[in-house]
Amino acid sequence: VVNLGRDGKPLRPAITWLDQRRTDQVPPIGPFWRAAFKLARVDGTIDYFRGEAEINWIRAHQPEIWEATDKFLLLSGYLNWRLCGRFADSSGSQVAYLPFDYRRHRWAGRRDWKWQALAVEARMLPELVAPGTQLGTVEGAAADATGIPPGTALFAAAADKACEVLGAGCIEPHVGCLSYGTTATINTTSRRYVEVTPFVPPYPAAIPGAYSTEVQVFRGYWMVNWFKEQFGHHEQMRALLEDVAPEALFDQLAQSVPPGSMGLMLQPYWTPGIRVPGREAKGAIVGFGDVHTRAHVYRAILEGLAYALREGKERIEKRSGVRILELRVSGGGSQSDVAMQLTADIFGLPTARPHVYETSGLGAAIDAAVGLKLYPDFASAVAGMTRVGRVFEPVAQHRAVYDRLYKEVYRRMYRRLQPLYQDIAAITGYPRVS
Repeated sequence: VVNLGRDGKPLRPAITWLDQRRTDQVPPIGPFWRAAFKLARVDGTIDYFRGEAEINWIRAHQPEIWEATDKFLLLSGYLNWRLCGRFADSSGSQVAYLPFDYRRHRWAGRRDWKWQALAVEARMLPELVAPGTQLGTVEGAAADATGIPPGTALFAAAADKACEVLGAGCIEPHVGCLSYGTTATINTTSRRYVEVTPFVPPYPAAIPGAYSTEVQVFRGYWMVNWFKEQFGHHEQMRALLEDVAPEALFDQLAQSVPPGSMGLMLQPYWTPGIRVPGREAKGAIVGFGDVHTRAHVYRAILEGLAYALREGKERIEKRSGVRILELRVSGGGSQSDVAMQLTADIFGLPTARPHVYETSGLGAAIDAAVGLKLYPDFASAVAGMTRVGRVFEPVAQHRAVYDRLYKEVYRRMYRRLQPLYQDIAAITGYPRVS
């Protein structure tokens, strides 16, 4: 998020989405809404929303900055302002703690509780337009600074994950899109408003009027980097000598280990303090024996992420009533054949790699192509601009092993370990769960 003063210049460094600061100093909510939330048993969810909101943190801890704030923008809105001089943003980019109506894809009505829960005023927020709408043209200093020709049309797209889903060609609810990026996610695109987690809304899709049902593993393929930094020094040195990516050598490690990592099971909650599965949750690796090596740990990381996303798939199916029948995988992790195959095996579904692994840019290009009338609609644009690359089919023998490990072990891990996580937090103060 970016705070701008009346001169249109940032007042402080932007706060990124990975930032975990929170505040207890939040605006009061009126008695009607407090009673309603308590009755619906969502008061904890609302308190979490208020405490996590960057708006409230800045107002509480940097009041002089908040007092001087004229506009409060997401990075996309700030870039639009710098490029075309208009305070406008895509409705598909509003993935943040903002007074946004996720059902209607516009700012919340003036009586909505979010205006009480957040310190922001309506005048501070940008105008919203639908994905594929022209925002303006690149002019003046922006053209000079970027080298973009003056007069180039600027179109609204959407948030990175929404564009990634669109660029992967996942526009039907039976197609699941896995993103193997820093945060690992599973998404589907739906024309129906479906809350996968009760009272947590679906994000806006990169298609106007559509919703992106999402379940995320906050520390997703970041875990690969964690492994590289903590345990992969040998591969990093080899990679330099052989002029290859360290991840290619990690694939060789994982390939040397049988499916199921000989019983080594990983629960990938390396970032405590998030709402799902619970704020006390922590990462866990169980099942060590004297046969296990770094290679087993690495494969267990990939398997643990896939187990967590399969759990997300089942939640989406339960809430939406639509079965997911095929998968597309994008993001840096999708370049790994090992990760792709074990994903197909764990989900028991054909798993395709799009023809480009970084599909966010392609999704934004699809929004622009529809906006330019190069295609009559999004279905035509997706058909013309995306295609499936290699498809990985489940291996029956591997699938049987993974299915038992998932159902009989992984799904029971969190509930069994939760009391211990709570005790750890009480004893050490980490993570803070109050």
